[in-house]
Amino acid sequence: MFGPLIVKPSKSKGDKTGSWRIQLRPKYLQKNCIACKMCVLICPEGCVQGKEKNNYISDYNYCKGCGLCAQVCPKADIVMIEEDSRG
Repeated sequence: MFGPLIVKPSKSKGDKTGSWRIQLRPKYLQKNCIACKMCVLICPEGCVQGKEKNNYISDYNYCKGCGLCAQVCPKADIVMIEEDSRG
């Protein structure tokens, strides 16, 4: 029914996506966070972590830089910055 697989499927944790992230990454300002967890829920890679106000971060090893977390944040506490920015 199906032809042979060319590549074998692999585990997400073993295949870090950070090496091919677009040129943007999320920066959590940690000022206006209300811990609504919208960023956690919307992240397609599940790389946003945190439990309390002003305590959320992304695991940049797996973040693709899609920006959904910044778009969904009701307090605009997440901004997308250029990958080479220090901040």
